[in-house]
Formats: sequence, structure tokens, C-alpha cells
Amino acid sequence: MTTTLMTSNPVELERWYKKWRAEQVSLNHILDDSSGTILTTWYAEQVVNSKIKACKKVILAAKRHLNDLKRQGTDEFPYIFDESKGHRPIRFMEKYCKPSKGDFKKLVLQPWQHFIIGSLYGWVHKDTGIRRFREGLVFLGRKNGKTTMISGLANYAVSKDNEPGSRVYVLANSKQQAGELFDESRAMVRSSPQLRKHFRENQKGIFHDKSNSKIEPRASDSDKLDGLNTHLGIFDEIHEFKDYKLINVIKKSRGSRKQPLIVYITTAGYQLDGPLVNYYEQSTDVLEGVIDDDRTFYFMAELDTEEEFDQPENWIKANPNMGVSLDLSILIEDWKKDSRTPAERNDFITKQFNFFVDASDQSFLDYQIIKKNNKTIDVKELEGQSCAGGFDLSETEDFTSACLEFPLQDTGEVFILSHSWVPYKKVQLDNEKIPYREYEKQGWLTIVEGEYIKYEYVFDWFVEQSKRFQIKKITYDPAKAYRLVKDLENYGFETEVVRQGPLTLSPAVNDIKELFLDGKVIFNQNKLYRWYINNVKIEEDRNRNPLPKKQNRYRKIDGFAASLNSHTEVMKMFVEQQGEGNIEVLSMKDLLG
Repeated sequence: MTTTLMTSNPVELERWYKKWRAEQVSLNHILDDSSGTILTTWYAEQVVNSKIKACKKVILAAKRHLNDLKRQGTDEFPYIFDESKGHRPIRFMEKYCKPSKGDFKKLVLQPWQHFIIGSLYGWVHKDTGIRRFREGLVFLGRKNGKTTMISGLANYAVSKDNEPGSRVYVLANSKQQAGELFDESRAMVRSSPQLRKHFRENQKGIFHDKSNSKIEPRASDSDKLDGLNTHLGIFDEIHEFKDYKLINVIKKSRGSRKQPLIVYITTAGYQLDGPLVNYYEQSTDVLEGVIDDDRTFYFMAELDTEEEFDQPENWIKANPNMGVSLDLSILIEDWKKDSRTPAERNDFITKQFNFFVDASDQSFLDYQIIKKNNKTIDVKELEGQSCAGGFDLSETEDFTSACLEFPLQDTGEVFILSHSWVPYKKVQLDNEKIPYREYEKQGWLTIVEGEYIKYEYVFDWFVEQSKRFQIKKITYDPAKAYRLVKDLENYGFETEVVRQGPLTLSPAVNDIKELFLDGKVIFNQNKLYRWYINNVKIEEDRNRNPLPKKQNRYRKIDGFAASLNSHTEVMKMFVEQQGEGNIEVLSMKDLLG
């Protein structure tokens, strides 16, 4: 049965909701009858057998667990699943950790939580007993018991994980957020008579004196991040992180620990070029078997398609705690209301359906569309082929970008070879939190000594590329381009100005967007170019012609602007190539046979 909110009969919807609630009650009976049994494998079996509804990635995670059970302890897979070790933190949390908010007499962890915690702590090396997983990404909608899980794991790690002098860090993007999360951990200690006997707490930390261990809050904007020694690091909402500064600090601080663990617990977000999107894409590759990574655990709860936005029976895919900390009927009411306002609709989709959406309803492309354009090709295969160039010159201390765009006539695709330059002074300022050195290492960026980019760098780049490819024309924004254009023309390049108005740019915007929607833009996963795309928003003039703008002064679009210039020429090249071919003139005699 598929329930669509826009067309559902209220009586039918209420009948379906009561049936769903009855199924949840049945699941609670299983929890009550489990008598302390770990449900990690049971949950995986139920998911794989479609007894518990889950999204594709959670199903893949469950299959991964079951497949690993079959090969555990072999030479090629030296890990085994130890139920007793997996159950220790679960038993501790249910016995001692009472939620600080809500009317809960005790904490009963749900099967999906058994799967996460049991997997993180139960999989160990067959010889050493050391935990298999060093990192875990838990990706789920809001109000699904995230804070309770964070606080419970922290309390276990600091007192019962056999790690003297344990240091547990509750981590967030800002001091305020880290403080709020830490206050919840303190509240859990205060609300539990058993924990109060063994812990002491103040604004600086939660202390377990018997083992000389403590829990501390840390944030990306903390003044001091050195001297850490991580046993457990729990990152909250890494969708807000713009860079890897705090993540790298925590990773480097675990070297002296026997079995350190880093857990990222987050919803989807609007930072489409930050660490979360990178980890999200890695999760897909690992769970689908594209790459091997036996040391990272993934639980990725999300809706599978946009069609499921209006199918409440599928919302549990992104909200595994439905019926416990979330009430489906209230969510339905909220969705009906929020979906009428674009900003509220986007927030609901992002935070409750766990679906990446750009923050601006006027944004050029969202994450799901960009992700479709993931094809790569060997640039050597394009040597000798025709292309169009484009460039966008910077202000004095900013990005400069150039590109070559190739029309791939056989497939209707385009390939974009993008390169940028940035002065070292801008790298030092680091306003955009961009991994400049990583991009330079990948060949997407050149960091230039000095305070600005000389146009000669762009000239030299085009000259070098012309030795490999047939550059038919180089297009440009006339602002600040006079000297470079003259040098290019003197060298022998044909150039063409692209006026930055609707008559020229709007057709190119519409055409390149259609190519993106069809998954026909190839840019070899150039993350700097993807960052430029993420920063583009669309504004319409009074005649509703779309024009690209940057979202704010820090969110640069130079690389996209350069490729939009080249695309004005590539559109012509597609038409010209389609019109080429042999034309045979037939006489009337030929036509009549």
C-alpha cells in the first residue's frame, strides 16, 4: 500500500496509521522478551528479509554484517563478531543512562541502535581482541535519539571500556553547540542516581576519578586544540563543518590509544562541499563494494527517492526511531504545513527526510543533481579533439579560472577541464575554509607566490593546452581582459567576447542546466569545480531570464563563470558538428528509379 498525502482519504490514512502503530507495538514486545540479548544480527536479518523497512544503504549495511559473519576469522578477514563485547555498552546504557528529557523511566535501546552499537563494539580482531572499527558514520533524521546515544556512549567509554586515563571528546563546529551538547551529557549524569555515585561534573568536564578519565567538549573554533589524547571522539552534526581542522586534530591525537574510536552522528545539511558530503560519498562506495574499507562502519538512514516525500509509510527509512521519539501523525501535520513554504520545506526535507538540499530555493543545482554527473574519462583520449576555451579573471587578490570544454558528439555529453589560480596571500587568509593544498596536489589549482594573479599564467596555460588539443576559440568576459586577449590573438588564438547579460548568458545557463539534469556533464570529480557550482544561485531579470550570481562574497563562482563563457561557444559547435557530413545530390531520375 502506498499512501500519498496529497490524494489520501483522511479515514484511509488514519486506518493505515493505526495498523503501523500496531506493528510498532509488536516490535516492542520483541524488545521486552529479548532478556538482554543483543539484537545486532537479528536486526540485520529482519532488514534483509524486509521485515523491518529500511533504505537501500541500511540494507547494504545489514548485508555487509551478515556477509562478514560468514567469512569471520578467515585469513582474508581476521575479524570475528563477539556478542558479549557488543552487548557491554548496550547493557551499560540501558542500566545506568536515563534520558534527561521526556517521561522515560528507563532507556530501552531499539534494534537499530543495537545494530550500530553492537557493530562498533562487537567486531574485534580474532587474535588481539582489538576493535575492528576505528570510525563510524551514523546518518539519520533529527529527533531520533541522537543525543541519548552520544551521552550514553561517552559515559561508557569514560568508565567501563577498560581504558585508564580515557579522554572522551564531545565535538561540534562551534563552542556554543559543543557546550549545549555537553550540557545534555551533564544532565544525563545528574538524572541518574547510579552515575552520580561514580561521576562528578562541572562546566569543564565530566570526571570518572576511579580510572582518571574525563569527558570534555571541544569545537572547531576553540582557541586551543593541541595536547589531546583521544580514546573516543563523538562528532555532532558534521554537516556544519566547512573544513577538516578539528577532524584532523582528533584523528592525529589517537596514536597512543589501543583501540580509539571516532563516531560522526549527523543529519544531512546545506554545506555541500564540506567533510560530510565527502564521507557520504565514501559510504556509498564502501557499502556498494566499489572500495574496500573494513575499518569504517556506516549506518546511513535516508529516504531513497523524492517520491517518498509524500509517502509517510516510508519515512521510517530516515527516522528509525519512529514511534519511540517521533510520532508519525505529528510529522504528517508538520509536513503538510511546512511544504507550503519553500524555506521550511527545504529544512524539513534536509533534517527529517535526511535528503541533501541546497539552502537557497534559487540555487542553480542541488546535491542530488550534481551527484548524477560522476563520470570520469581519461583526458589523454581527448588529445587532438576540438574544444572551446573560457576564462574569468580575478580582482586583485582572488581566484582566476580558465577551462576547456569539449563537445562529445557521440554521446551528447560535455567534458570540462577546469583550472584555477590563487595568490598565496589568499591561502593565508583562508576565509573560505578551502583545502587549497589538496586541490593543488590534485592538479586543479595553482598557488602563486605574491598577492595577485598575473594574466601571463592564464596565457601560458592556454598555450600549453593548445599543444594537446584543438582550441577553436577562447571566450571571455571583457572586464579586465584587454591585455590577455591581445596576447592570445597575437599568438594566433581566435577569441570572442561574451557579454555578461541575459541575451548571451541565459541560453547557456539553461542549456548547461539541462545537461546537468541529464547527467551529461563530465568534470572528472574536480572538487574545486564542484565547489564553484555549489556557490551559484540563479536570479531572474524582469523578463525571467536566468543569470548566475554568487551566494555571498565568500562563495566564489569563477570556475563556473569561465565554463559558462566556453559553453556559449560549445553550443554552436554542437550545431555545427550535427550539420556536417556528406551531402549527396540526387537527380530526378535517381528519385524515380
